Amino acid sequence: MGFSLYSSCLPSFPLSIKITKPCCDVRLGQRSSISTRSYRPDLLGLSVHDLTADVSRNWSFITGSRIAIKPKLARVDLSKKVHGGVHASWLANAQVASNAFTLGTIAVLPFYGLMVLAPKSELTRRSMQSNIPYVVLGLLYAYLLYLSWTPETVQLIFASKYWLPELSGILKMFSSEMTLASAWIHLLVVDLFAARQVFHDGVENQIETRHSVSLCLFFCPIGVLIHVITKALTHRDGPAKHGT
Repeated sequence: MGFSLYSSCLPSFPLSIKITKPCCDVRLGQRSSISTRSYRPDLLGLSVHDLTADVSRNWSFITGSRIAIKPKLARVDLSKKVHGGVHASWLANAQVASNAFTLGTIAVLPFYGLMVLAPKSELTRRSMQSNIPYVVLGLLYAYLLYLSWTPETVQLIFASKYWLPELSGILKMFSSEMTLASAWIHLLVVDLFAARQVFHDGVENQIETRHSVSLCLFFCPIGVLIHVITKALTHRDGPAKHGT
């Protein structure tokens, strides 16, 4: 047996109700379960499944026979909308992080190329005196830092009881692609600044810096160390010659 009604709980959704037991089987005070089928399977943009209702039939001398229907919403499918939004947000952040990583890496390569391939040219000298690359990369880093910042970032940085970083906290923080991309931009800026200092020191003291500058691109501490060794070896006979 089937009929249609409008539920007071869901006023805008017509429901088609099918009673699983015949009416003659419904006894006094007995509760039955009925299944419903909605003509609109979505509720506020969300999928609705397993919409059921409890039916109770009561009889009295005053009111006669009365059937009460109490709809029950067993399950609402939130995964499609919620997971879809989270997935789209994750894809957007991942794409921004990937683009920033690539653009930052490409942006510093011309400056290293000038210092290594044409260290004595006027273009290289003027480029190494400019602060434009540091301003651009600094703004990019600030933007990535803003996107990667979470309420627990400070707690992860100062995780120990002495307000010092801990490896486990830093590892958890860098599990985010956005945080990793911001750290990469941070390293590019610091490495380029160190390479420029090595280059200027080489020009001022007439020291070969191509190998040191090249190492500063990916192994900055080693590049600085090699420059110090190169400078010491280049001028090791300087004081002796000056004394004679």
